[in-house]
Amino acid sequence: MADGHGLLAGLKVLDLTHYVAGPYATRLMAAMGADVVKVERPDGGDPARHIGPYPDDEPHPEKSALFLYLNTGKKSITLNLKSEAGRGILQRLARDADILIENFRPSVLPALGLDYASLAASNPDIVFTSISNFGQTGPYRDYAAREINLYAIGGLMYITGDADREPLQMAARLAQYGAGQNALVGTLSALWHRENTGEGQHVDVAISEYLATTLENALSMYSYTGANFPRTGNRGYGRAAWGPYPCKDGYVGVIAGPDHRWPAVAELMENASLADPRFDDRAGRAAHAEELDGLMLPWLAEHGKREIFEQAQHLGLAFAYVASPGDILGWEHLRVRDFFAEVEHPAAGRLEYPTGPFKADAAPWKLEPAPLLGQHNREVLVERLGYSTDDLVRLREMDVV
Repeated sequence: MADGHGLLAGLKVLDLTHYVAGPYATRLMAAMGADVVKVERPDGGDPARHIGPYPDDEPHPEKSALFLYLNTGKKSITLNLKSEAGRGILQRLARDADILIENFRPSVLPALGLDYASLAASNPDIVFTSISNFGQTGPYRDYAAREINLYAIGGLMYITGDADREPLQMAARLAQYGAGQNALVGTLSALWHRENTGEGQHVDVAISEYLATTLENALSMYSYTGANFPRTGNRGYGRAAWGPYPCKDGYVGVIAGPDHRWPAVAELMENASLADPRFDDRAGRAAHAEELDGLMLPWLAEHGKREIFEQAQHLGLAFAYVASPGDILGWEHLRVRDFFAEVEHPAAGRLEYPTGPFKADAAPWKLEPAPLLGQHNREVLVERLGYSTDDLVRLREMDVV
């Protein structure tokens, strides 16, 4: 953040991350005021630059929606870490860094002499955060994975879907973003520890372990009873009148609970039959689920999702609706809360992004454009590290930057 304001103003972060999990963690830091220097490969940069969507569906390394979202407010330098000169520059940058975050396979940086032990020898205060599929230790540490693998082996896929169908993966990169949030929390916790003790830390974040922590009571159920948590589909926990139902213009989330609120459902849907005592409790509703659906669906089909949501909330019912991206961008509630910010990018033009996942009164989020590849080579290498302009030219000729 250029003006020096924000919860993390003055913090120097060296970002050796790519794709999603690591860049999301450092994106949040940059938006909170940290000085984040992103180190990219000279031959193409972060692979996320080559993942769409793109404006007009024309691939361009400076216009990837994924890259632009995940890297707002950072500085980009290019370094060939396979070269001795490139590693030397990184080591110099690390001596002055508060935080280094990386998400290479665990074997990569030690082989380059850029692991925590090596860099902490010259900067013992550094907080070094590693994000990987399965963590820095254990027999799976160097195994490869993609999102679908992580959903599977992290256990979340086992409990997602209908009981009589195959397990399902969620559509979003939930594992990556969740691990990025864990990396943020772990890094800032280690930073707090450093402020109290003067000791740096190596923080180890496993993406698969993030998913295992989101299994609700599935692990406890197995520990207590030896029984596996079943997939329940849209009838969560065996409940009836619970989950997404079709309505006039999409889907609405019906929540039939707690029991003392059930009469309000009958009032909302203007159907006295729903007030039948057989439906008063969860067990009764489950026993007559098909009958309940038959009573609710005609009314739902005649009403819009926003109307149902607002009327239900007025009656104290925790209904919601299934929002499309267009619904979210147009939601006046988020606009009032300044959840979105417009950013002008030199290549991609004006774009709108969510700001951050929480608010702090005295330090609002501030988004600046994602960097062009190597945009800050001169600023970082010449102005910060003291290389000359001629040095920079030679480094380019040597394919170091």
